[in-house]
Amino acid sequence: MRTSRMGVWGLLLSAALAVSPLSESSALAADYFPPKGQWTTRTPAQEGLDATRLKAAIDFAVSAETLAPAGLKGKANLRDLRITVPIKYAGEPFSSPIGPLKERAPANGIIIRHGYIVAEWGRTQQVDMTFSVSKTFLSSVAGVAFDRGMIRNVHDRVIDYVRPTPDFMLAHNQPITWDNMLRQDSGWIGTLWGKPWWADRPEPGKPWSELAKGPPPVGNAWKYNDVRVNALALALTWLWKKPLPEVLKQYVADPIGMSDAWHWEGYDNSWTEVDGKRIKVVSGGGHWGGGMFISARDQARLGLLGLNRGKWNGRTVLSDAWVKMATTPTATNPGYGFCNWFLNTGHNMYPAAREDSVSYIGDGANVIFIDYEHDMVAVVRWIDSPRMKEFVRLLEASVTR
Repeated sequence: MRTSRMGVWGLLLSAALAVSPLSESSALAADYFPPKGQWTTRTPAQEGLDATRLKAAIDFAVSAETLAPAGLKGKANLRDLRITVPIKYAGEPFSSPIGPLKERAPANGIIIRHGYIVAEWGRTQQVDMTFSVSKTFLSSVAGVAFDRGMIRNVHDRVIDYVRPTPDFMLAHNQPITWDNMLRQDSGWIGTLWGKPWWADRPEPGKPWSELAKGPPPVGNAWKYNDVRVNALALALTWLWKKPLPEVLKQYVADPIGMSDAWHWEGYDNSWTEVDGKRIKVVSGGGHWGGGMFISARDQARLGLLGLNRGKWNGRTVLSDAWVKMATTPTATNPGYGFCNWFLNTGHNMYPAAREDSVSYIGDGANVIFIDYEHDMVAVVRWIDSPRMKEFVRLLEASVTR
């Protein structure tokens, strides 16, 4: 059943105002892990949040819904990503989408405290694109491979495990390690699914600038680049010898109780053959379409897994060693760990939050904010990205205990 913003929030707020003194003063419960298809809701007051201040944060998120590309306002359905995404990237060479896109929901989100839902707004069960949050699922698949010994050391060269295309064997690419690919400082060069490495996010107004400068040195330059992330997805597909959505479902999605509604897409042409088996390779984002299509409620489960550092109700989904590496700053970008773990190093991303807070962020913006200090997760979808800082400030101000 779809969730209306006012319906759910109204119920939560009414309950918060009517909560008994005993509920308000009771000790905080141990973290709760929702079973599949279920999720217990508690009032903000029960979980140590001021309902009025929390509502102010949510109202701000709704008012800060992401803007459409310049020139589109009033001329089209601004939530139809089949229209807005091609326009956004039209200045890039090879910008045409080659994967699925869809119309999105309005702004929506969910707040989790101590594992319980304390607030929810908008259509949180609608399955939508999540753009680069797909990368967090991709790195989780790599984490499972590491924990199972399939990747012995993240500092091993990728080509010592797999060689899925001739580009991987270029002299420039041979030193690239799994760590480089996960941190987006690999400098990988080549063309994948018709998209060359240099065409992704060139300097504004300089579409050929990356090609003119030549390949960056491996490990010495950080660049947000979906071609290189897709090369990681291809390498992991060869490592697992099966579609990555199957791996994710078995080792991550099912153990944390994600629904069966999510789907992880590749491109029309992103096929590879491994041991005679034709396999679709998923993408690590929605830049050219594709990527993870998922609901806010399922995103909240990923956030709760991150909040519990890879543990879920006594089960290790991702090891301590993996989470520690994922949250270690990258030398060339201290605000980034493994893809797509954004770090709050120096309080640069969210000044109001503690430095150890992390986020999984995708275009849109789609944000999963993890607050270790307050045992809290916030999923905020379709917010204007620069305004997320203010949302975090308002959210932090709602904590009373």
